Amino acid sequence: MLSVTRYFVCLAVHFWATSKLGNPMSVMVASTTRMLRPTSSTKRKRPRHVVETVFEKSMDEFAAEARALLRVSLEPQQLLGMSEKLQVEYRDKLESSDISMLPSYLHTLPSGNEKGDFLALDVGGSTFRIALIRLGEKKDGADGLQVRRIRSTVIDKRIRNLKGREFFDWMAERIGDMLTEYNHINGTTNAWLQMGLAWSFPIEQTSPGSGKLLAMGKGFCATHGVQGQDLSELIMRSCRARSLNVEMKSIVNDGAATLLSQAYRDPTTRMSLILGTGTNAAVYLPISAIGNGKFGERPESWYTGVKHVLVNTEVSMFGRHVFPRTRWDDELNDKHVLPDFQPLEYFITGRYLGEIARLILVEAITTAGLFGGEMPNKLDEPYALDTRILATFEADSTRTLSKANAAFLDAHALPAPPRLSELHFIREVAQMISRRATVYLATALHALWRLRTAAEGLQPGEASHVTVACDGTIIEKYHEFQARCQRQLDELCELSGSSKGAVSLAMAPESSLFGAAVAVSCITDH
Repeated sequence: MLSVTRYFVCLAVHFWATSKLGNPMSVMVASTTRMLRPTSSTKRKRPRHVVETVFEKSMDEFAAEARALLRVSLEPQQLLGMSEKLQVEYRDKLESSDISMLPSYLHTLPSGNEKGDFLALDVGGSTFRIALIRLGEKKDGADGLQVRRIRSTVIDKRIRNLKGREFFDWMAERIGDMLTEYNHINGTTNAWLQMGLAWSFPIEQTSPGSGKLLAMGKGFCATHGVQGQDLSELIMRSCRARSLNVEMKSIVNDGAATLLSQAYRDPTTRMSLILGTGTNAAVYLPISAIGNGKFGERPESWYTGVKHVLVNTEVSMFGRHVFPRTRWDDELNDKHVLPDFQPLEYFITGRYLGEIARLILVEAITTAGLFGGEMPNKLDEPYALDTRILATFEADSTRTLSKANAAFLDAHALPAPPRLSELHFIREVAQMISRRATVYLATALHALWRLRTAAEGLQPGEASHVTVACDGTIIEKYHEFQARCQRQLDELCELSGSSKGAVSLAMAPESSLFGAAVAVSCITDH
C-alpha cells in the first residue's frame, strides 16, 4: 500500500516538474517514478513462518509398539489356555442362557440321499432371494444340489417401510411368480411345493417350521401390528389369499442353513461358521450336553428317539475375559452402542477389522506424524475405513503397492501421496489385525470342537474328522484368511493330541438357499 501511494505522489510531481522546471528535471522525476512503480517482480513477499510440528514419538517407535500389542499372547500354549477358558464359558451357557447356545428344533442331519424339488426363500437385510432347488441328481460327480431357477430382489426403503401383512403380501407375490415359472418348466398347472425359509432376523422358534416374529431392526416395519405372531402363518396367509399351492415346512437361521447344506455334500460336517459383516457358528451336539431348561416347552413327541440337536451358539458373544485386548480394542468397545455384548465379533469380523485399523492410523497420524500429520479425508470418522481396503493392501503384490495406494486414496484423499514406507506401515497394520483375527477365530473353533468331542465321550485322538461348513465374505474373500485360520487350527488340534487336519474348513456356496431346502428334506424324510 505504501509503494502505491509513493507512486502516485511521484506521478503528480512529474507533471508539475514538466510544466514548471522543464524537461531535464521531468526526466529525473520520471525515472524515480519508474523505480517506485509497483510490479509483481519487485513486490516484497511477506515472510512465511513455518512451525515444525513435534510429535510424541517416531513412526519406528509407534510401529514397534503396535507390533508388541497386536502380537501379544499368540503363542500356541497360551492359545490352548484360552481355548480351555472358552470351553468353560460354552458349557456354562449350555446349562443356562436365553441368548446363546440355543438348541434348535432340528435333530437330524441329511443322509445325502434326499431327493425332490423345493422352494427356498432367503430373507436378508438387503435382498430377498427365492430359488427352485432340486436335490438328488448326483451324476458325473455332482454334489446333488442344483439351483434350477433363482430370483433376487433388492429390499429398498420402500419395501422396508411395508407394514405388517403388506410385507408378507409382497413376499407372496414373488413366491407366486416363481411357482408359475416352476409349472411352466415342468409342464404342470398347479404343482405343490414345500418351502424352506432362511430368516436372517430374530424369531422365537416354536417348531421346525414356525416361530414367533420378533423385532427385525435394520429399518424394517414388517413387524408393525403382527409382532409375536407366527412367522410361518403370516407368510402362508398371504400365499393362501393368492391360492398358491405351497406349504411352509422349515425355518432356519444362517448358521443352521450353512451346516445342513454342507452336510448334504459331506457327511463329516458337524459345525458351521458364518464370517462376514458379523459372525456366528452352529454345532451338532448330543442333547445330554444341554441343560433341560434350555429346551423350553416342546411336545413330548419331539424328544422321541432324539439323540442330537443342532445348536445355534451365538459364538460372537463369547470371550470377553479370554482374549487379550489393546487400547484400540478398548476404544472401539467403549464407544460401541453395545459394549461387551459381542466380544469375539469386535475382534474378527468385517464390520470391525477396518475400524480397529482406522483407530491405529489416526493415532499414528496425531502422535507419530504418519502422512506428515495430515489427516486423510474422512479417516477421522468412525467406521470410515472399509475392511476391503485392508484386504487390498494384503493382496497387493506390486512393488510400489500401487493398487492398495489407489484404493486408499480413492476413499481417503491426501494433499500429497503417501510415501512407500507409509504404505508398507498400513499393510503391516492390516496383516497384524487380520492375523490376530484368524488366531482368535481358530481358538474359538478349537474350543467348540473340544466341547463336542468331550460331549461325545471321546478324547481328541479318538475323534473322527470333522468338517466346518463356512460362509461369509471375510472367510471366503479376504486374502489368505481361510488358509491362515486353517493352519492355526491344525496346530491347536495337534497340540491337543489329535492329528493335523482333524478339523477342516470348507466353503459352503449358496448355503442359505441350499440349507433351507435341505432342512425341508430332513423334516420330510424323518
